[in-house]
Parts: sequence; structure tokens; C-alpha cells
Amino acid sequence: MPQTVLLAEDDRAIRHALERALTLEGYEVTAVADGVEALARARRGRPDVLVLDVMMPGMDGLQVCRALRAEGDRTPILMLTALVETQDRIAGLDAGADDYVVKPFDVEEVFARLRALLRRTSPAEAGGYGPFGDAPGAPPQAPGGAQAAGGAQAPAPAGAPDAAGQAAAGQAPARTAERPVEAAGLRMDPQARRAWRGERELELTRTEFELLALLVRNAGIVLDHSTIYDRIWGYDFGPGSKNLAVYVGYLRRKLDEPGAPQLIHTVRGVGYVLREG
Repeated sequence: MPQTVLLAEDDRAIRHALERALTLEGYEVTAVADGVEALARARRGRPDVLVLDVMMPGMDGLQVCRALRAEGDRTPILMLTALVETQDRIAGLDAGADDYVVKPFDVEEVFARLRALLRRTSPAEAGGYGPFGDAPGAPPQAPGGAQAAGGAQAPAPAGAPDAAGQAAAGQAPARTAERPVEAAGLRMDPQARRAWRGERELELTRTEFELLALLVRNAGIVLDHSTIYDRIWGYDFGPGSKNLAVYVGYLRRKLDEPGAPQLIHTVRGVGYVLREG
């Protein structure tokens, strides 16, 4: 089944062009001209992803986003905006948006950001540097999460079928539940998608959660910009992009506490690392 996109854009030329491009890309698109109609369609149809223009008459994209999030709707939302100031972008993230594209945009960038949002809502998580994947050089894990001595894989209990045995029997290997992760005073539960600093629970958007999870899982490792872009957005937007800096800044505002050490550190010219002090 094609993935469904609800597009809300009041500029007719942009709406028609983007609708056609998305359709040719294989999406099933519903295009509307205002926020009121977008909210009604989102409530009725439950699309896979929403693309919302920020500035629309009547009800703008930020209001639509806030209304859906207040109702508990976690459908990924990509905002289209002509506003380029950092505070404007922060307003969109604060409203519950997952990502944004600044006008005028390249349609390939829209495609890349949609693919990244949809990947993060799929059941399977990529490995490697992924938010809950092992960092490079991490020792293998034994079944149930126990690490074998010396970094070797511990044998499965007697009589327990391994993945190869399940495959031979025509059964899919059982998925391992994502375990809570902790580092630098932070605790994250990927199953419940909740995070805490000490006893304080953090209110994070989807993208903020994924970014923090990536840093926590790789605590103490400096992650370069390209790696973070690839693992979170699925696309490297290049050295001129401020997208990552905006998200890191916004995440710091939610993490930092008076008198407590900063947790996310900038390694100038390289990237970011999570550590205490």
C-alpha cells in the first residue's frame, strides 16, 4: 500500500506542484488549502505523515500541530515555512512538529525528510549508530542482554532455539524488546518513549527523543555532523545546514538545570558528544 500524505498549503501553485511531485514519488496525497480542512482530514483519515505550511489563513500550521498533539496524535509532521529565524523554527518544534523545510525548498529535500520521518515510525530500527543500536566497538550482547565474559557471546540456554533454528523451522526470530538506556544521569525508555534527567521527566518531540537517544546510547563518543544527520534524518544536509544546531540548542534548553553540568558538548568542527562535565 502506498504511504499517505496529508498536504496543507494555501499557495495554489506550491500545493499543486508538491502534490504532483509526491504522487509521482509514489505517495497517496490528499491536498487541502487551509488548516481547518487539514485538521478535519487528519482526524478522519489518519495519514502516515502530514506536511503543513506554517502561514495559512484561518488556522495556521502551528495551530493544527498543537491541536493534534493535544489530542495525543503522534503522526509525524513536516512543516513548510518561509520564516528563517531560529526563534520561528523553535516555535514550530515547540508546537510538536518533527522537522521543517525552509522555503524556497528543493523537492528532493522534502522527499529525504519524509523518508527519514517515515523510517522512524516503522517498527524496525536501523542498527549501527542508531538511537538504540550498539556503538562501534561495543561488545556483543548475550541473550536477554547479559554480556558474556571477555566480550564473547554467551550460549543460549539448553533447549532454546536459536535464530538459525527458528529460521529452519519456518519461524521468524523473536524480536528483542528495546531495553532502557542510561548515561550521564539520563534515563530513557525506548518502549514507552519516555526520558528523565534524574527524577524530572523530559517533554520531548519525536526528533528530540531520537537525537537524545542517539547521544545517550553513544555516550562519551564524539559523533560527527554527517553521522548524526544520517542516523536521525537519513540525509546529510551539508555543512551549511543549521538544522542540527537548532535541535541541539532546543534539546539543551530542556535538559540543562541551574547548577548542574551541561550534558551535550560541542566539539568544534566535528560534532557533539554526551558526557557529564
